[in-house]
Amino acid sequence: MSTKRVLVAYGTKHGATAGIAERIGETLREDGLDAVVLPADEVHDVRTYDAVVLGGSLYAGHWSSKAKHCVERNADSLRHRPVWMFSSGPLDRSAEEHDIPPVAAVAREMQLVGAREHITFGGSITAHTPGFLAGGLTRQGKGGDFRNPERIRKWAHHISAELVTA
Repeated sequence: MSTKRVLVAYGTKHGATAGIAERIGETLREDGLDAVVLPADEVHDVRTYDAVVLGGSLYAGHWSSKAKHCVERNADSLRHRPVWMFSSGPLDRSAEEHDIPPVAAVAREMQLVGAREHITFGGSITAHTPGFLAGGLTRQGKGGDFRNPERIRKWAHHISAELVTA
């Protein structure tokens, strides 16, 4: 039996979602899968992958256009393989406290390709995040890194378990 090849693609603005994608990729590799992590705007063909994990950052309730376009560009191929989606964005602990359903755009993309599930992880805005809005939030004490590495790893292990038993 050959090792399953998994694409972990992400759309990010300032890198926090990329960090989540990297952690997912690392965990899948630890579990024995061949995981490749790429920016969503660099993904033009998913046919060489057995499964896809696709994530996007959330800004003002909108999912990353890079992630959205990746889904639409590859929709026909994505329908024929297992797909999981994630979002990152809440700048608080709410993603830890309860399930946050996908925003409308993500729900539409999930339906378009028959994605298995979606999860929302906390986001990150720190003093090093570029942009006027990020600077304002951190000055107001509303910034921080709300990504939970253990929750990310747990979800990635869940994906591995599903792929190994499939």
